[in-house]
Amino acid sequence: MIKQSLSIITVAFMLMSATSCGVADKEDKIQTAQEVAKNMGIGISLGNTMEAYKSDNCEKITYEWIPTVGNNTPTDYETCWGAVETTQKAIDGMKAEGFDTVRIPVFWGNMMENDGTYTINSEYIARVKEIVDYCQNADLYTVVNIHHFDEFIIRRNSTEKCREIFTVLWTQIAEYFKDYPYTLVFEGYNEYLGGNRFNEKGKLTELPKKEAYEMTNVLNQAFVDAVRATGGKNGERVLVVSGYWTNIDNTTSPEFIMPTDTVDDRLMVSVHYVDNSMYWAKKIGGNEWMRYIDNQIKLLNKAFTEKNIPVFLGEIAARYPEENFDSGVTDKNSAKCVEIMLNTLLDNGFVPVIWDVNDNFYSRTEYRIKYDNERSMFKEISEKLHGKQ
Repeated sequence: MIKQSLSIITVAFMLMSATSCGVADKEDKIQTAQEVAKNMGIGISLGNTMEAYKSDNCEKITYEWIPTVGNNTPTDYETCWGAVETTQKAIDGMKAEGFDTVRIPVFWGNMMENDGTYTINSEYIARVKEIVDYCQNADLYTVVNIHHFDEFIIRRNSTEKCREIFTVLWTQIAEYFKDYPYTLVFEGYNEYLGGNRFNEKGKLTELPKKEAYEMTNVLNQAFVDAVRATGGKNGERVLVVSGYWTNIDNTTSPEFIMPTDTVDDRLMVSVHYVDNSMYWAKKIGGNEWMRYIDNQIKLLNKAFTEKNIPVFLGEIAARYPEENFDSGVTDKNSAKCVEIMLNTLLDNGFVPVIWDVNDNFYSRTEYRIKYDNERSMFKEISEKLHGKQ
């Protein structure tokens, strides 16, 4: 049961809000979703960092609450999946390498008391604020979401209870950041809308499609309503609505309904991995891979682009392992395929965000894209995007 009212939570977060950081004092202007999408360029995720948590046995119903890590400090969670502590230099390096957007996945349940109020820990949100500030200082669009904690909540609660809980969570997050510049964007959830739920025997069970779509639509609406209700710049801020499983086929179905909003042209839609099926089928690089991408893009354009709703590709591959290439492809060059992917998505007006974890594609200690062939590929695309060629 949620024991504490939203009004009490709101007052508490107003007292420790982020408005005094100086970032909110930058020159700022209201932007439509279309303008934001155009300016977002190519993004990169700060993966396996603020969304990390102690996940041992998390697929079981006996995982009743979030176990603590180390001394139960924000840094303990930030680094528990192998990431280094995020620094301003690491974020500045992302900007220098040509990224225009950083996506910050956040768990939010870490350090949270198991008292039914779902009150976000003040030290934890302050650390998220520091990283958001790093991005804003570097002149980067910044995307913050609920990541993995949505799985925890959805697995254990009815759709109505989920709506109640996510309203509490998003009210706190939005209140805390409500005076931040419009270059801060909120993304409702990660990949679990419509996901499996524990049944009475404690087994994760797939929901009927009708119920899964209902959950997806209800929770997206709850996200938008909660953010807008906090006022400030959140009344006009661009929001990213998450797809059903962020799966393109599911999300482009007529059963997926975009939320109603109090302002026009401020919503995007998020899906992931436009070639996910081909990746797991080991078809990367072949003709079938390209045809599949084209067909997925056609679905997105018809369902969203033609209706003036920008598409946010919240996660795409940073590189392709050789074993996932089509057996008929002789030149299994990951950088070339990533280049094809990025150019195709950008040409369609989508926002591609590379899913990256510590020391994979981008080094957070050397502050650069690690491998020279990938770095030169990315530099060429970035310079073209910014009109330097």
